[in-house]
Amino acid sequence: MTLDDLNNLDFQDLGSWPLPVKFFSMILLFGLILFAGWYFDVQNQRIELAKEEKKETELLSSLETKQKKAANLDALKRQMEEMQQSFGDMLRQLPNKTEVAGLLVDISQTGLAAGLEFELFKPGQEVPSEFYAELPIQIGVVGDYHKFGEFISGIASLPRIVTTHDINITKKGKSDLLAMSAIAKTYRALDEDEFSSGKKPAARGKRGGRR
Repeated sequence: MTLDDLNNLDFQDLGSWPLPVKFFSMILLFGLILFAGWYFDVQNQRIELAKEEKKETELLSSLETKQKKAANLDALKRQMEEMQQSFGDMLRQLPNKTEVAGLLVDISQTGLAAGLEFELFKPGQEVPSEFYAELPIQIGVVGDYHKFGEFISGIASLPRIVTTHDINITKKGKSDLLAMSAIAKTYRALDEDEFSSGKKPAARGKRGGRR
């Protein structure tokens, strides 16, 4: 078979082709079909393999995160217990409803013991929160820097939590004395019935006057 014979093949009449050409064409066609089937099948397998590899990476990452959490679980439990203990200690520092009046006396007595003269001692309305109620107290006293410092230090040393805010010191007229105004805040623990009923703490009556 010559090259001219191949060039003269009639694709409209495959039956007239020489037997060797027919045999070679069938082998070539069969090979192309096999290659196409293999290629597309492998392509799908590659896509599935990529999906599985991505899923494996995500699972390994999730497993690593869970292992870290499991390794830190005991430390987190201890930390939670310490936080609960600290929170309980702080709550025990808050006076209950019956102890607030005594705490107000302690604050005023601390000022008097420091040698201060009270011009104003006025508890305001309670501001409720989730676990406690905040009681602001307007304070106005007359004295000097040393006595003011002793008063603030004495308040901070009280067994119950008392904080001071908005401190302002001015000269008292033409005298050598100074006037200090401030807001002291104490915090009352809510009673169990206030927790269970969901009621807000009742506002305390305002007190004014000289102490």
